[in-house]
Order: sequence, then C-alpha cells, then structure tokens
Amino acid sequence: MKKLFAFFGISLTLMSCSVNYSNYPIRTSHPSSSGNSSGGNTVMSTEREYAELIKTYKPETADVLTDLLNDDSPTNPRTSISVENKSPCNMVLTVSSTGFFKKIPIGSGKVGYTMVPKNRNYRLSGMLCNSSYDSTKFITTSYAIKISN
Repeated sequence: MKKLFAFFGISLTLMSCSVNYSNYPIRTSHPSSSGNSSGGNTVMSTEREYAELIKTYKPETADVLTDLLNDDSPTNPRTSISVENKSPCNMVLTVSSTGFFKKIPIGSGKVGYTMVPKNRNYRLSGMLCNSSYDSTKFITTSYAIKISN
C-alpha cells in the first residue's frame, strides 16, 4: 500500500509539472543568413568591441598634442585626426587607408585621436547609437570632427 501511495504521489507531481513552449522565440532563419542585424545586437556588439579594445588601446596623446601645438609642421610626415563623441553611446571608430588601419575606442562625451600619414584618403567609419558613420576624407593637415546621433 505504501508503494502504491508513493507511486500515486510521484505520478501526481509529475503530471502537474508542465512546460509552456508558447513563450519561446521561434527562429525562422539562421542568424548569419540574414544580412541585417537587429538594432540591439548592433549596439551590443559595438559595446563589446569597445570594452575589449579599451583594455589594450594606447592613445598617442603626446604626438597629437605636439602636432596640434606646432601648427602642423610641414616637415612632419604625419598629422592628427581627432573625433569628439557627443552622443550618449560609446563607439569604435575605424580609420583606414592604403597601408594604414586603426580602431579607436571613443567613450560617450570623450575625444579619440590618432596620428596618420599626411596626404592620403582615409575612410572613417563606425557605429554610434544604432546609426552608422562613414566618411572619406583626404587628410593633409590636422583634422577634427564632432559626431552626435
């Protein structure tokens, strides 16, 4: 009788447990099959990239200040690019040209900067609060921009 009562109690407990699958997301396609990503994923990936990059990034503060204070000396083969992030979001700015590639983490309300070779076309790109920034500039002297969303 005790065995029957124990079996009945366990059976009743198991039958009362149910799983509701109606709240689980249904994936209609593989994430990599779609070229578009949702806005949240873009912001999260930018934040992850910013967090990883900020750990090892070494700013060129002395070189940039020397460049700016010396009024962009014509004998210097390099010049500075500075970007002020006036948005509430962190960003990673990519500066690229032939033979040059650099990612610069720029926190919300902060200024990011780097030294680049003069007289070249540079592509400046990044994601900022779910908006993409992409610009091509021919850099001959120090260059400063302000970005906001």
